[in-house]
Amino acid sequence: MAELGSGEVYAPPRTIQAWKTILNWLSFFFQIFLQIIIKASPSKFSQLVSTTAFRPLPDVELSELTQEDAPPTAAVTVEEPGGRRDWPSEKLTVVLDLDETLVCAYETSSLPAILREQATEAGLKWFELECISSDKEVEGKPKVNYVTVFERPGLREFLKQLSEFADLVLFTAGLEGYARPLVDRIDDINCLSRRLYRPSTISTEYREHVKDLSCISKDFCRIVIVDNNPFSFLLQPVNGIPCIPFSAGQPHDEQLLQVLLPLLKHLSQQQDVRPVLYERFHMPEWFQKHGIPACAPGLRIT
Repeated sequence: MAELGSGEVYAPPRTIQAWKTILNWLSFFFQIFLQIIIKASPSKFSQLVSTTAFRPLPDVELSELTQEDAPPTAAVTVEEPGGRRDWPSEKLTVVLDLDETLVCAYETSSLPAILREQATEAGLKWFELECISSDKEVEGKPKVNYVTVFERPGLREFLKQLSEFADLVLFTAGLEGYARPLVDRIDDINCLSRRLYRPSTISTEYREHVKDLSCISKDFCRIVIVDNNPFSFLLQPVNGIPCIPFSAGQPHDEQLLQVLLPLLKHLSQQQDVRPVLYERFHMPEWFQKHGIPACAPGLRIT
């Protein structure tokens, strides 16, 4: 859970739309400018954009990364059946993060009423939850936290369609007392075959709560992890799909059905997902840029 009780900055939809309009116009003029450069000097332009590497996500860890480092979000083109290779014999395993990937959650007492009202008016689904905390009351009884959970748009349909061609595993760094009742609510038709919580994560010399996919499968050809925090999958960088973080201020988000689902369908048709994901995101280079060696399997686990 993105820290419960921490403040979330929310921009009204009209302001966001105005900025989007301005950015679209700037992008339009920039494209015209690039076309002029290409015609004037094609060789110089090819040197300028010779490599396309993954650009890191905004707000991955406490605003550590900047907005200009946003990732590519265009959906991939799925091959037509006539040009496809033989189907892989085993289902694709898709490991899903929970907080800021499938949902976002806030302590109910700290959630601004206007944020909930605006999200509700925009059609965002939400529910309230009682979670058992690891903290104790004065009398020694377990403390109960009251949480408001917002579902990412298209969540139920995403899980349903994804489960038709993939084996789904939930892997969260959240504690089971919080995550279990939450997942019970969002997975009411049992799409998830397995759930892993914080004790299943490990600590490395670079980050804590890292999700080691080897505890799920030894075959890295047919497993991917979707997480808003790339550091979660630093042990298997070419199996990771970094996803844009979700908050209650994004009621019209389309990542699950319009971006992730087409990509995962495409990956389900590959004998080995790693070349496709490397070509798309270049995660080993991204980790290297952030001081983590590209040879992730050699990391020292603490």
